[in-house]
Amino acid sequence: MSDSLEIVTGVVVPPFVEFPSIARLARDVVVTEKLDGTNAQVHITEDGRMYAGSRTRWVTPLSDNFGFASWVQEHRDELMQLGPGSHFGEWWGQDIQRKYNIGERRFSLFNVTRWGDDAVRPACCHVVPTLYAGIFDTAQIEATLTLLGAAGSVAAPGFMNPEGVVVYHEKSRTLFKKTLGDDGHKGARRGGAA
Repeated sequence: MSDSLEIVTGVVVPPFVEFPSIARLARDVVVTEKLDGTNAQVHITEDGRMYAGSRTRWVTPLSDNFGFASWVQEHRDELMQLGPGSHFGEWWGQDIQRKYNIGERRFSLFNVTRWGDDAVRPACCHVVPTLYAGIFDTAQIEATLTLLGAAGSVAAPGFMNPEGVVVYHEKSRTLFKKTLGDDGHKGARRGGAA
């Protein structure tokens, strides 16, 4: 159609941009504990090369992110079980952010659907705890957050200052976070723009 329109009018027609489909809110969500560490990823190429990354860059043992690249190097054989692709998670624990009163650092994968089963997950990896799975319900998410605040961390039992929750909306493939206490933007809490 656009070709014939161009011929008739002599005007170049811009590429058509389709409006995206709108996901329905009342669909399945998975609510997990939001861990306060540092974002990390293990990336494995089709030909078996492995990379360690932070949220914004590749890291190496010489330019590391709280020792994550060194840990990846030490656990390379086990981590190969993850298979090709980018595997995102939180690197948390000893000397990172809230510390969680544990004497070690852990890598907890975010994809609970794929890695929730201990039998398929590499033994060196954890997974963020699932707190609720079901149809999106604001009241249920608030109740889950309230329970987390009262009972403490599920990932580190006995730690009574958990950060909050992450809500993964499966249909839209969108992540949302809600933190305990001040749920504002980090910059807003430090006096910056919201």
